[in-house]
Amino acid sequence: MSAALLMNGQPFPRLIFGTSGLGNLFTAVDYQEKYNIVEACIAHSPGLTVFDSAGKYGAGLALETLGTVLKELGTSPGNIVISNKLGWYRTELKTPEPTFEPGVWKALKHDAVQRISYNGIIECFEQGNELLGAYLPQLVSVHDPDEYLAKAKDEKHWMQLYDDILQAYQALFDLKAKGLVAAVGVGAKDWTILKRISQDINLDWMMIANSLTVFTHPPALLQFIAEQSSKGVHIINSAVYHSGFLLGSEYFDYRKLDPSRQEDKPYFEWREKFNNLCESNGIRPVEACLQFGLNVPGVKSVAVNTTKANRVKENYDLVNKEIPHSFWDQMKAEGLMK
Repeated sequence: MSAALLMNGQPFPRLIFGTSGLGNLFTAVDYQEKYNIVEACIAHSPGLTVFDSAGKYGAGLALETLGTVLKELGTSPGNIVISNKLGWYRTELKTPEPTFEPGVWKALKHDAVQRISYNGIIECFEQGNELLGAYLPQLVSVHDPDEYLAKAKDEKHWMQLYDDILQAYQALFDLKAKGLVAAVGVGAKDWTILKRISQDINLDWMMIANSLTVFTHPPALLQFIAEQSSKGVHIINSAVYHSGFLLGSEYFDYRKLDPSRQEDKPYFEWREKFNNLCESNGIRPVEACLQFGLNVPGVKSVAVNTTKANRVKENYDLVNKEIPHSFWDQMKAEGLMK
């Protein structure tokens, strides 16, 4: 596959839309606002509108909501591309709150369990299609393989879990061979797991989450991205705001930080220096974060999530925002960037 990923005969856009907000990440969003978000994404897209979703997002709520809104809007499937990251399966909610990522997802009516295996991925794929209705995913991947491997009790157990992941990829490539999906990729927060998987699997695309931001961008990761891009893998960067923390949120990568805790203080100190530097240069933090995440050599697209419809157009405007080189030089001089 070439570096320019084509979908429905059109080039893959630089900006794609995450849908975790449709699944009530951190806050319960009312349906009308979700409707307005999806409508705005389509209205402001110059070409294809790409939505990145997953069965994990709200235990299928994001997929369900996306499919419902697209149907109500009467959207042509040919103008929409959906990425469904597979590995989490909706189940009955038997506890006061979901058992996966407690405290993160709000007002859910279902729970979800991880199913990473050949059959498990097929089940997740079929359930996701049911939730989406007429709008089927063209991009698929194994979601959170890093978290799955983190459950390993020892090296032998790790290898067993890794074999589950390889079997899951066999399922995905079988779906591709049957023409049911167009491209197979991977999404994870721990980029070293992406590197391991890429050694065994020829991926079409790769989503890097929480790892490649203005806050953190290790040289080894930069080199890995350049290598993958040179092989034709379409690199998507996501979570460039670290769950919104860099823009003022209390959460950093799904964890709520407390400025009174000693281990959390460095995060707040970095953010304060970053905000001050942005202000002195007349640059908004959101502009700096998105532009850095989008312009790392090898990155082709960036995924952003919002719970406010009026921010969708702003996200498109941010893609075209130019940040002067002098700002990045100041960031390095202040020790905020390497």
